[in-house]
Amino acid sequence: MVTTATQHRLLTPGPLDLAAELERGAYSPPACDDVIAELEAAGLRGRGGAGFPASVKWRTVADASGPRVVVANGEEGEPSSRKDRWLLLNRPHLVLDGLLLAARTIGADRAVVYLSHEETVTAMREAIAELPVPGLVPEVHVVEPTYVAGEETAACRSISGGPALPTARPPRVCDSGVDGRPTLVSNVETLAHAAWISRNGAAAYRESGTAGSPGTTLVTLTGACAAPGVYEVPFGLTVAELFEVAGGFTGAPAGFVMGGWFGGLLGPAHASTVCTYEAVRAAGSGFGCGAITALAPGTDPLTVAAEITAWYAAESAQQCGACLKGTAAIRDAFAALRDGTASDTDRHNLERWGRTLPGRGACAFLDGAAGWARTVHDEFPDHFGR
Repeated sequence: MVTTATQHRLLTPGPLDLAAELERGAYSPPACDDVIAELEAAGLRGRGGAGFPASVKWRTVADASGPRVVVANGEEGEPSSRKDRWLLLNRPHLVLDGLLLAARTIGADRAVVYLSHEETVTAMREAIAELPVPGLVPEVHVVEPTYVAGEETAACRSISGGPALPTARPPRVCDSGVDGRPTLVSNVETLAHAAWISRNGAAAYRESGTAGSPGTTLVTLTGACAAPGVYEVPFGLTVAELFEVAGGFTGAPAGFVMGGWFGGLLGPAHASTVCTYEAVRAAGSGFGCGAITALAPGTDPLTVAAEITAWYAAESAQQCGACLKGTAAIRDAFAALRDGTASDTDRHNLERWGRTLPGRGACAFLDGAAGWARTVHDEFPDHFGR
């Protein structure tokens, strides 16, 4: 049985109020001279899904000219993830600590908390009202909960007064984001880790992971496990070891929905895959936001694929033809496969779309739908060809 008791820096038995956070060092000055260098030494990567090095994003905006903005992204439109909501409800001051740290570090004169769930909005407004430090007061910006609203260009567009829909890049938000200003958009978990690292140091952070895999991460484990929920685990455990933290599998998994709904579907053999960004990518999927669903024994992968690609078609921003047509075509082909009415052309098209559609949309949303075509084809050939 894997134990993570010594790793639980972010997760706690219950909500921590301001007094408890202050005892843990919240809002105290960083113990390091160079916060960005410390994040780089720690190997901290963004927890919003892409896993991009946090230090690179922070440094890029810090080096930009003109007034800057920092956004704490807690919109969490991923249907299978609950980690950001857990943090916002239970550790709002840790998130604010990281947000204000980021603002000071990059020289931002505006800080925004970007949210879409009523309970998190309430928790964050209450925490902001009791901030114990003078200076910059973060704003709260609320949007309707959708998947694409969490994309960083959509966040900047919404805060600037437009719809919460992605925009084409370039420009990147680090060059022109909120109101055309250089903007750092950071997931709330990333900010929580950054606050901890600034007080405890890169070395302590790296030691909290496994050999060669620095740090811990929050994961949302659901499906065929004894105790679904949000857990903090060290990087470098296998999928099976992660689910041991959640009480173990309740039966031999039929597969794994990886990285939220963006990483597609991996077969049951991937219980032995190590959970790092690189290893899961090499397996043909992505670790993403750390949400993993274990499919119950006997689950039909085509039924799962049909349901989730139907969700993709419904959630499309409908701003670009490639995405609008591509998600609908993938949905229809999977429905035909599930229903036993697919033609050889349907099968051929799904295989082709899985490899040619990524990168064709204005944002990465289409890549997620295409990933389902590719992974189901590669991981479940017997079902794909029925």
